[in-house]
Amino acid sequence: MTVKKIAVLIGSLRKQSFNRKMALAVSALAPAALQLEIVEIGDLPLYNEELDADGAPPAAWTAFRQTMQDRDGVLFCTAEYNRSVPAVLKNALDVGSRPYGASIWNGKPGAIISVSPGALGGFGANHHLRQSLMSLNVPCMQQPEAYIGGAGALFAPDGSLSNDATRQFMQKFINAFATWVEHNG
Repeated sequence: MTVKKIAVLIGSLRKQSFNRKMALAVSALAPAALQLEIVEIGDLPLYNEELDADGAPPAAWTAFRQTMQDRDGVLFCTAEYNRSVPAVLKNALDVGSRPYGASIWNGKPGAIISVSPGALGGFGANHHLRQSLMSLNVPCMQQPEAYIGGAGALFAPDGSLSNDATRQFMQKFINAFATWVEHNG
């Protein structure tokens, strides 16, 4: 069995965000075929093409691009801000897609979990992210979809999933993602 290295990108910067909790909870549920690792994106400078053009991109961009090149897939755990993707996550997509012709996303299988305290579970962010991933040639898992609403009631004080139905659904999700990565990686 080949273990696939999966980057987990979190679209929320809060240390105790529901999305970080979900990323950690899903990582604990991952089958042995997947090795999930959070790749931090909060320190990436905003993308500016001039910094690539002069041949001296910021060190954080270079490190991020190198890390992502070494990953077999990507799992996004994202919040929803104003019915869309948080800026930190969009910036990571932009940094990774440049310079033109050297995208780290091309062909890398992905999946999305959107987590929100609201009832819609980050539906808008989930679908905006899917739109960007399509243009970046990231084959994104279609089913099961993961729009996790009511997040304030799903986690124990230690950050683990305290809701059995959510834990079972997330187990199904991460198992499906392992199959997706195997067939699309």
